[in-house]
Amino acid sequence: MSDSVDRILAQWATVRPELDVSAMGVLGRLSRLTRLVERAQSDVFEAHGLQPGEFDILATLLRTDAGPRGLTAGALTDSAMVTSGAITNRLDRLVTKGFISRETDPENRRTIRVALTGRGAEAVEGALAAHIENEERLLAALTDNERDQLAALLSGLLATHEGSAAHAE
Repeated sequence: MSDSVDRILAQWATVRPELDVSAMGVLGRLSRLTRLVERAQSDVFEAHGLQPGEFDILATLLRTDAGPRGLTAGALTDSAMVTSGAITNRLDRLVTKGFISRETDPENRRTIRVALTGRGAEAVEGALAAHIENEERLLAALTDNERDQLAALLSGLLATHEGSAAHAE
């Protein structure tokens, strides 16, 4: 079975046969696959009236079991792994949609707490079921063993690069 990256690798082999472009093959496939998966995920989220970043915030509040007190904006930023600037814009949109509340913590006036509203919980639960179904469809070509192998390989690669990024900061 051939993919779009094979053509690129074949072109390099013809023009510059002395180059080892095997890393380009791996990373090119990861990049192309990331774009295709993100597009498929965006379609699911849009069908539920959400942008991917909005789903991420709602899912973070749901999976951390933040309850009615919610999370501090800082804890939400850490759990969602996005910048505070990106969080602010997403929170503004989610407040406007009525999916979250954002209030000053009565115990510490400098702290903002973010919580799911009932409407937000319904939105994320509906999108979550469709998201999981979509992810299963996206991985359907792999056996359970292949999925486990791929997950382990990607986890090792990600951990290495996340560790390098942490040391660089």
